[in-house]
Amino acid sequence: LDGIVEGEPGERAGMPPIMIRTRRKTIVPRSLTQADYMRSLVSNDIIFALGPAGTGKTYLAVAAAVEALNRQEVRRILLVRPAVEAGEKLGFLPGDLAQKIDPYLRPLYDALYEMLGFEHVNKLIERQIIEIAPLAYMRGRTLNNAFIILDESQNTTREQMKMFLTRFGQNSRMVIAGDPRQVDIPGGDRMSGLADAVEKLEGIEGFGTIRFTSADVVRHPIVGRIVDAYEGTGE
Repeated sequence: LDGIVEGEPGERAGMPPIMIRTRRKTIVPRSLTQADYMRSLVSNDIIFALGPAGTGKTYLAVAAAVEALNRQEVRRILLVRPAVEAGEKLGFLPGDLAQKIDPYLRPLYDALYEMLGFEHVNKLIERQIIEIAPLAYMRGRTLNNAFIILDESQNTTREQMKMFLTRFGQNSRMVIAGDPRQVDIPGGDRMSGLADAVEKLEGIEGFGTIRFTSADVVRHPIVGRIVDAYEGTGE
């Protein structure tokens, strides 16, 4: 994540802005927190990215993974999500397991298509250089030379999070992105593997933690106000 961009949002005094270059676009931080996050993506082995939707947690992680692949710093990208329903039951949805899970993974596909193009992404998936999979498919694996992203991590149990974290292998990087206030598993945030992992691991060497707020939302400005209203911080 190098390069100089004059006057970009997210620049701190005395610190040069950073960028992520992908096949189709160059991405710069749009807030100070995003700038800190982009730096953490190259300075830590495992990064917890916490905060509401629209803050760029997953998008910037995918961009960093694409750049790392282009630079041959890693050999593959793994994008993972727990298949947890937000008010919908998988058993009632049409299709086989793959078809049922696909909608949960769609945001990851969308980010890749925007950065690399539809055909190139599909070729990388066919060659298994990019793998997009539900969390359960990670069990029993050791993930070497990979950039691994767990999205919607607030919907993991403590056991699932431990299983995922211990997949970490040589020459790999891992991003664990989630919104602690949007837990859809039974038991709510008390049972979330994300909250438990941050409590246990924050501050340990090699781990980084970035906390986004509604002020970092980079979608339409009204999204930030919606987040504040639902979190009880709006006026």
